[in-house]
Amino acid sequence: MALLEISILGSGTSQGIPVVGCTCDVCRSSDTRDKRLRTAALLQHNGTTVAIDAGPDFRQQMLREQVRRLNGIVMTHNHKDHTAGIDDVRAFNWIQQEPMNIYARGSVLSAIKEEFFYAFEENPYPGVPDINLNELDGSPFRIGGLELTPIDAMHHRMPVYGYRTGDFSYLTDANYIETSELDKMKGSRFVVINALRKEKHISHFTLEEAVDILQYLRPEKGFITHISHQMGKHREVEKELPKGIFLARDSMKVYC
Repeated sequence: MALLEISILGSGTSQGIPVVGCTCDVCRSSDTRDKRLRTAALLQHNGTTVAIDAGPDFRQQMLREQVRRLNGIVMTHNHKDHTAGIDDVRAFNWIQQEPMNIYARGSVLSAIKEEFFYAFEENPYPGVPDINLNELDGSPFRIGGLELTPIDAMHHRMPVYGYRTGDFSYLTDANYIETSELDKMKGSRFVVINALRKEKHISHFTLEEAVDILQYLRPEKGFITHISHQMGKHREVEKELPKGIFLARDSMKVYC
């Protein structure tokens, strides 16, 4: 059976993007692991390629990873750092000569229809993104050769979806998850979970909280994503982490 290939398209956040004139240690770092695009991932298995989220760096990430065909995009939630790149699916529309399928809960689909209203008009302008919206209800679903199970969590007061496929689980932009949902990730060989910084935050797990979750799940390897500059330098933070837990980095690949 073909392996599932996971590419970390981005491991950062809007609070972690280098800013012109910034003099913080992370912005000035020469370590490429400290250069993080907005959080997203790519799943490839049995000829099916699926993106998790499409933030402002979506086009750059697709070009960097040389993605020539994309079967769909599954959305975690509707914050702009995860949806702003949806307009760029028009390139795949042109190449594939078909609409792009986007999968999300109903509230996220409503936000996408409002934000990208021009793509859903009765007589759309030629060349706008051609999109099919697919509503998820929390049940497992298939995209080509991939079966995905949504994992329900909370991003402060906003519900978000994480996803599990095979031995891989992914959850970002969360600060609370019910044990019953967390247990859907048990048995995963690889788990990616968010941690914004070490200090408490209103809508994201801290590093300590993310580590506690990974130690509860006990995957073969656990990775931290959605990392802000407030976390510190990759090299220094990773030294503090327990065995088997790592900071994610852009372009990192995992096979399972």
